[in-house]
Amino acid sequence: MSGALSGFRVVILGVNVPAMLVGARLAGFGAAVTKIESPAGDPTEHAAADWYRDASVGIDVRKVDLKADAGKAEVAELVAEADVLVTVMRPSAVERLGFAYATLSEKHPDLVYVAITGFPTPRENVAGHDLTYQAELGLVTPPALPRVLVADLAGSERAVSAVTALLAGRSRNNPERFAEVALSEAAEAFAVGHRYGVTGPSGVAGGGDVLYGLFEAADGWIAVAALETHFRTRLLAELGLASENRAALAEVFRTRGAREWQAWAEGLDLPIAAVAG
Repeated sequence: MSGALSGFRVVILGVNVPAMLVGARLAGFGAAVTKIESPAGDPTEHAAADWYRDASVGIDVRKVDLKADAGKAEVAELVAEADVLVTVMRPSAVERLGFAYATLSEKHPDLVYVAITGFPTPRENVAGHDLTYQAELGLVTPPALPRVLVADLAGSERAVSAVTALLAGRSRNNPERFAEVALSEAAEAFAVGHRYGVTGPSGVAGGGDVLYGLFEAADGWIAVAALETHFRTRLLAELGLASENRAALAEVFRTRGAREWQAWAEGLDLPIAAVAG
């Protein structure tokens, strides 16, 4: 779908992972994307330069001082010619800068506007980050930090979906032009399995199923996901086991290396993979 949004002009106002990824995704669909950063740049560039570089390919990145009248005028001109504006900052800050939806919708009634916030209204100006959103949802196991930016990644995808949905609606004369995407709500949606106990300690994907879990191999760990009956039956038969006994499985899996088990499983069409470091 590299040309699905060809001809559409998008302005991204903000920084950090969601701004970066929304811009990359829409540019990947063919949209002409301009990303507005402060003169200090995007913190993501300093924290993960390679990621930032790769995600910025094909994007017109401009460093603009929005505290200056000239900077505001430059962005206002870009917005006037755009089909889409995506803001990635607290709404109170956007309003102070003069780019709130209520203001722009009067001047540009066809402008599609997606506001990415931390929390949904009325908490849209409460401070937060991926770690705090995940912590509130019970997705953090102290003292370890999350290995995936759930809220940022999920929120980015939701924002892209909102952009495409609003553009589709506009083409059919639907009056809707605005959507709020809260990162905390995106994380909550991705945590639905945890909420319903699927990934809890006794859940099928949380340790409650003997054949869905992690086992130590001779030189590392393997992930076994033999949920369906045909996988379960074949795995036990190939291992020479009569029942789903965790201790017996653990003993067998320690006899080979992780990559050996993965190659063995692929040859038998079994879902087993070596755990990467």
